[in-house]
Amino acid sequence: MAVLKDKVAVVTGGSSGIGFATARAFRDEGAKVFITGRRKDALDAAVAELGPDVTGVVCDVSLPAELDAFYETVRDQAGRIDVLVANAGIGTVAPFGEVTEDLIDSMFAVNVKGTIFTLQQALPLLSANASVILTSSTAATRPNQGLEVYGASKAAIRNLARGWALSSRAQGFRVNVVSPGATRTAGLLELLTPEMLKEAEGGVPLGRLAEPEEIAAVTTFLASDASSYVNGAEFSADGGYAQV
Repeated sequence: MAVLKDKVAVVTGGSSGIGFATARAFRDEGAKVFITGRRKDALDAAVAELGPDVTGVVCDVSLPAELDAFYETVRDQAGRIDVLVANAGIGTVAPFGEVTEDLIDSMFAVNVKGTIFTLQQALPLLSANASVILTSSTAATRPNQGLEVYGASKAAIRNLARGWALSSRAQGFRVNVVSPGATRTAGLLELLTPEMLKEAEGGVPLGRLAEPEEIAAVTTFLASDASSYVNGAEFSADGGYAQV
């Protein structure tokens, strides 16, 4: 039986990488899925591959007005949100001493501010007992050199989830965090140098990077009713990296 049958799901940053794999997994499990992306060409290509059960809307999550317009589309076409995955994020390698104000502002605007408004603007649409899933990273607890700012932005995600979990009773949703380790996506392969990639693989007890589908499987569990009593938790899908 499809574990997300008849559910309405939103996945931000769904045109590539982990977000795309998550949208595909949700579709396969019976959900009606809405995805966002900042680049129309990539978003259109993703929707064409995912099929008619997936709707794409160009949206920059760092801009609340664009989120409002996106949620109007969700409201008009589905009327509610049962699963919300705040996945959109950016990362840039910047060795300490070369960090710029623009880098900090842009990364925190998407990763932190964007996550906050992704949930806040969705509140009127969340169904009873909706599942909210935030994408963090093992970089929040084990940052690599050059990824300190990125790690700090992802550490904020974990703290937001702790606070929002306390609001669960009043707001009517549950919230959890998925913290992937290094995952074989086009974005990561562009972000890391070959030396950093080799180091990342060597530091994982399983000896390899994650595949996006492996992260999507964890998110699908948290989206499903099988996790109905899981709230405020962090799931590290990292091959054991954060534990050693």
